[in-house]
Amino acid sequence: MTSHFLILHGWQNHRPPAHWQHWLADRLDGLGHRVTYPQLPDPDDPSLEVWLSELGRYLDGMDGEERVVLAHSASAVLWLHAVARGIVTDGAVDRVLLVAPPSASVLARYPEVAEFTPPALDFALPTPTRLVAGDDDPYCPEGARELYGDPFGIPTDLLPGAAHLDLDAGYGSWPAVLEWCLDPAAKITVRPV
Repeated sequence: MTSHFLILHGWQNHRPPAHWQHWLADRLDGLGHRVTYPQLPDPDDPSLEVWLSELGRYLDGMDGEERVVLAHSASAVLWLHAVARGIVTDGAVDRVLLVAPPSASVLARYPEVAEFTPPALDFALPTPTRLVAGDDDPYCPEGARELYGDPFGIPTDLLPGAAHLDLDAGYGSWPAVLEWCLDPAAKITVRPV
């Protein structure tokens, strides 16, 4: 089966080659899947409205037997905004992985991303969704399961000592996320040391 993967980065991410998202895009492409891994506009001072528009455009361009979205950090919250506003509808994609979404309390402290503060979580996710986060993420001190997993009733993998699942936490290659891309039943674990 050929899948189309849309990989969305977070705030201040300029898609460095050593990041797990870049590593993942290269591996999926090498396996013959279609991969869209765009540089979103102004990653250091992003506009929620611009990123929502870009997301809508990329979603419109997705095809393949299976359409999968992986969103890290601010883009995980971007996804929630898109669902809340009806930009993402039933059937738009087949499954979603939200990775390390930051909390409202943290986003509100930074003027550059304050507008990304999550919407009220009073809506249903239209697509099978999974959440993965570090159990010690400094960008979500209240806990990703408590803030996002439980309210949506979605499966949540809390990874011990994984922090924000970024380069600072040592997440370059991450075989478990590749395994999940190929098999949604795969367990997502910390990367090998």
